[in-house]
Amino acid sequence: MRRWSELAEQIAATSRTSEKVRRVADYLRTLTPAELPHAVVFLAARPFPETDGRSVGLGWAAIGATTEDLADADAGAIGAAYNQSSDLGQAVHDVLLASRRRASAEPPTLTDVAAAFGAIAETRGSGAKAELFKTLLWRCDPLSAKYLVKILSGELRIGLREGHLEAAIAAAFERELAAVQWAGMLTGDIGRTAELARDDRLAEAELTLFRPLKSMLASPAADATEVLKRLGAPVWIEDKYDGIRSQLHKRGDEVRLYSRDLHDVSGQFPEVVEGARQLPWDGILDGELLAFREGGALPFQMLQARLGRKKPPADLLASVPVIFVAFDLLGFGQGSADAALTGAETGSGRVEPLLRLPLRERRDRLDALQLTEREGFGVSNLITASTTQELDTVFDGARERGNEGLMVKDPDSIYSPGRRGFGWLKLKRPLATLDCVVVGVEVGHGKRHGVLSDYTFAVRDDRPDAEGRLVTIGKAYSGLTGAELAEMTAWFKEHTLQEFGRYRLVEPTVVVEVAFDVIMRSGRHNSGFALRFPRIARIRTDKGPADADTLSTVQALHERLQGGPIEYAIAT
Repeated sequence: MRRWSELAEQIAATSRTSEKVRRVADYLRTLTPAELPHAVVFLAARPFPETDGRSVGLGWAAIGATTEDLADADAGAIGAAYNQSSDLGQAVHDVLLASRRRASAEPPTLTDVAAAFGAIAETRGSGAKAELFKTLLWRCDPLSAKYLVKILSGELRIGLREGHLEAAIAAAFERELAAVQWAGMLTGDIGRTAELARDDRLAEAELTLFRPLKSMLASPAADATEVLKRLGAPVWIEDKYDGIRSQLHKRGDEVRLYSRDLHDVSGQFPEVVEGARQLPWDGILDGELLAFREGGALPFQMLQARLGRKKPPADLLASVPVIFVAFDLLGFGQGSADAALTGAETGSGRVEPLLRLPLRERRDRLDALQLTEREGFGVSNLITASTTQELDTVFDGARERGNEGLMVKDPDSIYSPGRRGFGWLKLKRPLATLDCVVVGVEVGHGKRHGVLSDYTFAVRDDRPDAEGRLVTIGKAYSGLTGAELAEMTAWFKEHTLQEFGRYRLVEPTVVVEVAFDVIMRSGRHNSGFALRFPRIARIRTDKGPADADTLSTVQALHERLQGGPIEYAIAT
């Protein structure tokens, strides 16, 4: 772990992409078969592969308290150190270094760290988890401890992107970059991809049911003119639904639903799972889960009541019915097409990946499944447009149907999991929104006295030397319901890093969608910008800090709009 941490320091110290890739490639060649997958997954700032459903479940408060105990430091030492660096890993490093505590004689190996992460994830109870973490931390010197915590928090901040890591794997084992990328898309496991590259077995990667793919992402567009400039005419248009992105996997009677962050949410939507069991084919659908009644979508706030409940009660299922609206077909099980037509037996377990087929072919196959004839299922409404006027008209219609805006797609685009290109674009709300991370909260006034209702929020600074730090851009007081504020008040109290009178510095893990009408230059916030009339549109429980908008997005939007009215939003 020490050598891995030294590599991370070296990568962080250089801004040259080629040098980052070279150093990682050189390092990967030196690893044992057991070390390689763990090293690569850790370099992706994850304790487990992305498609691995486990969570360590160790909060910032537990990490801080354990570190202070181990260092024999005063309570609040981690909070004070964090206030200096805005980096939990660096704060742990600084507190341990100041204590002059010596690490154990047996520093942990990469496999030791991976095993400890697994043990913590499987252990119940915050106290028991903290004890396991303490045992691991005891064996680490300050530098190793710094990166151990960075991996746990998902905030590596060394300027190493997924594309750099894929390039390093390709260089390390002399493979084609495109083959590495394709295998990575199919496996959803960068560590496994590295193993396949090492063994010259990249061609063996295949699409597998119940191993969710990362969702293809759409790039934001400001208006209809920009859409047609990027994609040309004609374009395909679908409603941008105000629900949650979901992937449906089916093999025989086994059905699972996965959220955008690849978590299994099947238990939250039992009626969809049960309905899918009746479908006469196996495969993978990409779509949206919507609150839906009497032929129309319900507001997202109603769907929110269903989220996070492993087993929703019957009255909630009845009051907030849902529908799965498919807009893409990503894979068929072997023989599925014949089974759909002839009733032949399905369930072989193998799936034909359709990702590289153009969208027009995937859509033809999706339409052939006749999902609209199944209760609880639908297919996205598809319209073709060639002019800005047509796009604007369709946008108004989408809003009238209760949807967020438009998804505009190139009919010849392939499906690129986890990628954000220009094959798909999106137009959202007439009022702009940004996804921001809450970094501070404050007790409200008047009716909200005693409730943490004033949120200070930030975006990610994506400038080359910023290492993804968070920079504040505004403060909002309204938008959430009383029930939401009460729930979040309890959460923020449990996840406070430091208190300054009425203000609390909190763990930067909660993402909120903030609506506003103008972006202004301002020296009041360290982003250099401020939002006029900010309002919290909703809490984005489906997103983490890494999904928040960036400073470059804010700058581009400011330059494009120059303080004028916003016709369409840029959203994630």
